[in-house]
Amino acid sequence: MFTRLMTLALALGLAGCMPAGLTSKIMEKGIEARLAADRLAELDDGLHLALCGAGGPMPAPNASGPCVMVIAGQRMFVVDAGTDGTRNIGRMGFNIGDIEAVFLTHFHSDHIDGLGEMATLRWASRANTSPLPVFGPQGVENVVAGFNQAYQYDFTYRHEHHGDAVAPTSGAGLQARAFEKPEDGVLATLVQDTDLTIEALAVHHAPVEPAVGYRFTYKGRSLLITGDTIKSDNIARFAKGIDLLVHEALSPNLVSLMNSVAKKTGNTVMAKVTHDILDYHASPVEAAETARDAGVGHLLYYHIVPPMVIPGQKSLYLNGADKIFSEYTIGEDGVGFSLPAGSDKIVRQDYSL
Repeated sequence: MFTRLMTLALALGLAGCMPAGLTSKIMEKGIEARLAADRLAELDDGLHLALCGAGGPMPAPNASGPCVMVIAGQRMFVVDAGTDGTRNIGRMGFNIGDIEAVFLTHFHSDHIDGLGEMATLRWASRANTSPLPVFGPQGVENVVAGFNQAYQYDFTYRHEHHGDAVAPTSGAGLQARAFEKPEDGVLATLVQDTDLTIEALAVHHAPVEPAVGYRFTYKGRSLLITGDTIKSDNIARFAKGIDLLVHEALSPNLVSLMNSVAKKTGNTVMAKVTHDILDYHASPVEAAETARDAGVGHLLYYHIVPPMVIPGQKSLYLNGADKIFSEYTIGEDGVGFSLPAGSDKIVRQDYSL
C-alpha cells in the first residue's frame, strides 16, 4: 500500500499536479498504513508460502535471488537469502523482525548473499535479543562466522547510536545451526513440535556438496522446497502426496541458445558458464515429471533460469512440461500460496510488491 501511494504521489508530483502539502499528507498516510500493518496476523491458520526471490544468479525484472518465505500458523521462516529477498519480504507487507530462522539449501553465493542484510534488519526492526538462527548442512558455521566478522563494526555502530531500544547487543548477527546432510531415503528432523515439523532431505547438485532441500508439515498440510538440484528420486520419494512442490528449474533449450550466441559473439566466459550449468539443474520437464510421479497438489517453479524477459518465453521455458503436469505456476517475486489448516484447498496468493 505504501509503495503504491508513493508511486502515485511521485507521478502526480512530477506532473506538477500536486502541491507539496498534499504530497506530505499522502506520505503521512502511507507511512501510517505501513507501520500499522500486520500482514502476518491477517493470515488464516495454515501453511503459507511466498517467493521473496524467484530467480537465480542472473538479473531479472521480476525474479530476485532465491528466497522462499514459509509461514506455519504465526511462525515465519525463510529458505535461502538471495539478493533483494529481505527487501521483498518488507515490500510484501511482512515484518522482517518476525523471521524465526533461516534454512540454507547450499552455499552458492546467490543463495546466501543477502544474509547480512536479513540479520541486520531482523535485529533492528523488532529489537530482537537473540541472533538469527541459520540452519544448514555442515559448513554453515564458516558461512555464519564470515558474515558475523564482516558486520562486527556495524553491530557496534548501531548499538552505540540506538541502544537496546533498537539494537540490543545480544541480538546482533547470525547463529549457526549445523546438521549432517542425511543420506538418500532419510529425513533429518530439525524442528518438531505439536503442529510443525521441518525436515531436511538430500538433493544432488554436484560438484556443490552438501546440498539439501526442506519439507515443512503443519496441521496436515505440506510443502517441499528443493533448492538447486538435478532430477532426483529422493525428491519424488519425500514429495509423495504433498500439497505444494517448489522445484527449481533451468531451461536447457534456452540456455543452449544463450551458449550458441555467446560462442558466436566470442564471449568465452558466458559460453563456458552456459555449457557447465546444464549438468546440475533440473529442467522444467523433469520437475513436472517429479510432480506427476509424486502426485503433488501443485508445482511451483522457482530459481528460474534464464530470466523471463520477453513475451512468449514461458512456453519456450516449459518446453512441453505443461503437458506432463498441468497444475503448475511459473514463479515470480511476490507469488504465494496458502494451504489452510483443516482443508485440502491450495489457494494462489499475490503479495504485490
